[in-house]
Amino acid sequence: MRLSALVVARNEAARLPACLASLAPADELVVVLDRSTDESAAIARSHGARLLEGGWALEGERRNAGIAACTGDWILEVDADERVPPELWAAIRRVAATSPHGFHRLRIDNYVGERLILHGWGGSFGTTLKPILFRRGAKHWRAQRVHPGLDWTGTEGERITEAGIRHEVDRDISDMLRRLDRYSSAKAADLLAAGDIGSLPDNIRRCLSRILKCYVARRGYREGGWGLLIALCAGLFPLLAHLKARLEPERHRG
Repeated sequence: MRLSALVVARNEAARLPACLASLAPADELVVVLDRSTDESAAIARSHGARLLEGGWALEGERRNAGIAACTGDWILEVDADERVPPELWAAIRRVAATSPHGFHRLRIDNYVGERLILHGWGGSFGTTLKPILFRRGAKHWRAQRVHPGLDWTGTEGERITEAGIRHEVDRDISDMLRRLDRYSSAKAADLLAAGDIGSLPDNIRRCLSRILKCYVARRGYREGGWGLLIALCAGLFPLLAHLKARLEPERHRG
C-alpha cells in the first residue's frame, strides 16, 4: 500500500523545509508550487519531491492538480505550515493498510506563535479536524478561491487522534488579522463570481452566530482573550467578504 504526501504552496521557502522533513516516511512526495518566486522549488527538489509548477487562479484547481499528480494508493495532503509528528505515522500507516473507507480526518493542533490553542476554532477560520488522509480518487476540490468545498467518493472512516499535526496557523495577532483580510478578499471574489453576495442582514446574523458558536459551543472561552479573538475573526469573515463584494466589487472581481 503506497502512500503519497502532497503539499500545495506558494512562496513558502521559510516553512517548507520543516514540513517536507516531517513527510519523509511517505513513499512519494509531491509538491505543487503556484506562481512561486522564492527558493521553494529548490527546497522541494532537495527533499526528493516530484515538483509541479504553474499558475492557478483558484485554490480548488491547484489542489486537484496536485492530487492528480500523486500515484500512491492513499494520499496525505498537508499545508506548508503543518508538521506531521513522527509518532503519528504508525497510525497513518495502519489506517491506510486496513481501512475500507474513502477518507479519514486527522487531529490538528493549532499554534499562534508558540501558544497551542485547543478550543474555539471554526467558522472557516480554523479547525481541529481535517479530512486529509484519503484514497486516490476519493477527494475532489470545488472551483473556489478560499476554503473550497469538497466532493467525496466513499465513506468517512475513524478519526486519527493519536497525535496532532502541528499547524503553525499564525505568527501573532497581526498575522491573524492579515489572514482575515486575505481570506475575506478571496471570499468576496468567490461571491462575485457566483453572482450572489447575499444580504447585509443575513451576513450580520451569520457574524453573530459564528461568534457565539466559536466562543460558547466550541469553548473558546477556555482560551481567554485568544478565544475571543478567534471567535471575532471567525464571525467577521463572512461579513467582511460580503461588504467587500458589495462596496468594492471592482477591486475583488476576478
